[in-house]
Amino acid sequence: MLKVLKSGFYTTIQDTGRFGFRDKGVPISGVMDMTTVYKLNMLLENDQDAAVLEITMTGPTLEFEEDTFIVLGGAEMVVTLNNEPIKNYVVQKVSAGDILSYGRLKKGFRPYLAVKHGFQTNKVLGSRSFYPSITPNGMITDKSEIAYKKQSVFTPKLTGLKIESILEESVLQVGKGPEFNSLTDKQLENLFFKKYTVANENNRMAYQLEEKIDGHVISMLTSATLPGTVQLTPSGKLIILMKDGQTTGGYPRILQLTDTAISILAQKKAGDIIAFKLM
Repeated sequence: MLKVLKSGFYTTIQDTGRFGFRDKGVPISGVMDMTTVYKLNMLLENDQDAAVLEITMTGPTLEFEEDTFIVLGGAEMVVTLNNEPIKNYVVQKVSAGDILSYGRLKKGFRPYLAVKHGFQTNKVLGSRSFYPSITPNGMITDKSEIAYKKQSVFTPKLTGLKIESILEESVLQVGKGPEFNSLTDKQLENLFFKKYTVANENNRMAYQLEEKIDGHVISMLTSATLPGTVQLTPSGKLIILMKDGQTTGGYPRILQLTDTAISILAQKKAGDIIAFKLM
């Protein structure tokens, strides 16, 4: 078991997501930064769907009760194992009784912790991903215990990676959404020739942007949305749906982020600057 001594601000278990239930109103969920998590599970030679710990802004303090191997990645934080600093993207053995502690956030917004074989929480609708009202827990709390498989010996094919970090990226590649062609020339110019600031209203459901473009008077039926869908409200506000975002919406869907762009945005916090680039 992994004992949670301190849970951090918002820490959850996530895998690649919960598929096949959007017609019932169930979001996909899953890790926000898939680009990072694929690399972590690759280093540990896990299945791509192996569940990880997703950490937001401030990290937990954790005690391992059995031997295993771990890899850190995503946002850069000061992290120590038994008070000794450890690095991202390096396979690290941990022993029973070891303490992993997260400190100051240096760059990015969401760090990840992967463990050999993945975390072994119960699956709900085919996924271990936490989501309020679907899973028993919406997030990790103090004194939680998280199951994982003991692994005392492991010789990885790769012990570490030199990563081209997405933390420096600010340009989000997008495709055209279903209502893209309803945009005016002025709206298009604003979309692609100005920069936008991430608003305080950002979480796993959606990111809002501070700057607006011209609004609209488009009337449309409620229609399907996806993680990465960019919606335009009548007032001109831009809302980017994320992994826990609703499955339908009534605002025009003007853009669709690529998977990599979703990962880039997932590492942004309030005040960070982004821009859109049409593929």
